[in-house]
Amino acid sequence: MTETTKKGFSRRTLLKGSAGLAGLAAGSGAITGFPYVHSAEPKVLRYLGTAVNEGDDISKQCLKDTGIKIEYITATTDDVTKRVMTQPNSFDVLDTEYFSLKKIVPSGNILALDAKKIKEFDNITPVFTKGETPGGKKIGGQGTAPWKVLYLEGKDSKKFATSATEFVTLIPTVYNADTLGIRPDLIKRPISTWAELLNPEFKGKASILNIPSIGIMDAAMVVEASGKYKYADKGNMTKEEIDLTMKVMTEAKRAGQFRAFWKDFNESVNLMASGETVIQSMWSPAVTKVRSMGIACTFQPLKEGYRSWASGFCVSKGVSGAKLDWAYEFVNWFLSGYAGAYLNRQGYYSAVLSTAKAHMEPYEWAYWMEGKPAEKDIKAPDGSLLEKAGAVRDGGSYEDRMGAVACWNAVMDENDYMVRKWNEFIAA
Repeated sequence: MTETTKKGFSRRTLLKGSAGLAGLAAGSGAITGFPYVHSAEPKVLRYLGTAVNEGDDISKQCLKDTGIKIEYITATTDDVTKRVMTQPNSFDVLDTEYFSLKKIVPSGNILALDAKKIKEFDNITPVFTKGETPGGKKIGGQGTAPWKVLYLEGKDSKKFATSATEFVTLIPTVYNADTLGIRPDLIKRPISTWAELLNPEFKGKASILNIPSIGIMDAAMVVEASGKYKYADKGNMTKEEIDLTMKVMTEAKRAGQFRAFWKDFNESVNLMASGETVIQSMWSPAVTKVRSMGIACTFQPLKEGYRSWASGFCVSKGVSGAKLDWAYEFVNWFLSGYAGAYLNRQGYYSAVLSTAKAHMEPYEWAYWMEGKPAEKDIKAPDGSLLEKAGAVRDGGSYEDRMGAVACWNAVMDENDYMVRKWNEFIAA
């Protein structure tokens, strides 16, 4: 997941046009009917997140459809977690990633949501609930795989359930499979493995993203692909494995391998578009942005597979009564299709594919989800051109990409050892 800055925008802020928390009507679980009928009491929800699902377009549509006004509280990944731990009454709805759950659930500061009150819960992709694609392909489970931390044992439990219950930690919203981005016009040869990130051929022309729980997973993919070490679980390393991984990366850094360490979307785009880097950690929409500038850039499938991530919504322990009803209503609205289609048009994946599909044109769905050549120009939600007719999305279809996921973002350890060692590497 990602950090966000006030001036630039990260993957989170790229999605910023996309988001919201959907809410459910409490009690019966039926969602409030659309369009919105004016209520005497203002419906306001304070939304804490990293900007993945935030954005004016989403919040405006939500207000129009439901009458719920979203007040965004945007922070970095680490600061979101800190706020949950120390100021649980300062927000109503939380948008966070699954890798943070093993740190925040034991705090007791978030409420489990009732799956029976989520209208589309049974239609959430099995990527989250079963660890497989809709087509039945098994997905790699290393790291914080969503299905491992999706359920709690009971309403007020602080323990993850080993099988499905009605009490959900995070209602799934958005996810993707990430890999390396490359400049094929400058590399001029095939790239097929994560190990290439440390190839001396690209000395001073490589980059890795500087967000600990994500960056260390990319580093582990590189270390394992290089044959230096085989992890039992790259996403839940021992201290010794963290030390080994950071030793390899620090040696590469001191040898001059890395041009930069980026934190936000714009940084990654600028590095690739300028040619300062030719190979780096990258997000799919950032690759698309570089290509939209007329510059060759590929979101490169690799033989070891993708590193995936996922996020979702939950509620502060301080939320109750009417505000809890609004939160449920919001979550239900978010999963009803508008937001999902918006996310898909940015290169991400919606948790409920059926409602997103209903809000997209057939040619859009064919390009983004089925891996087919674009029948028409592909445009972003704001109408700007992303790809010209005839283009094919890197990595193929949704089934191809998600079916090739090897691992998920790293578990956020309670004592932050991983974060400390990562920051030492960056400072070395």
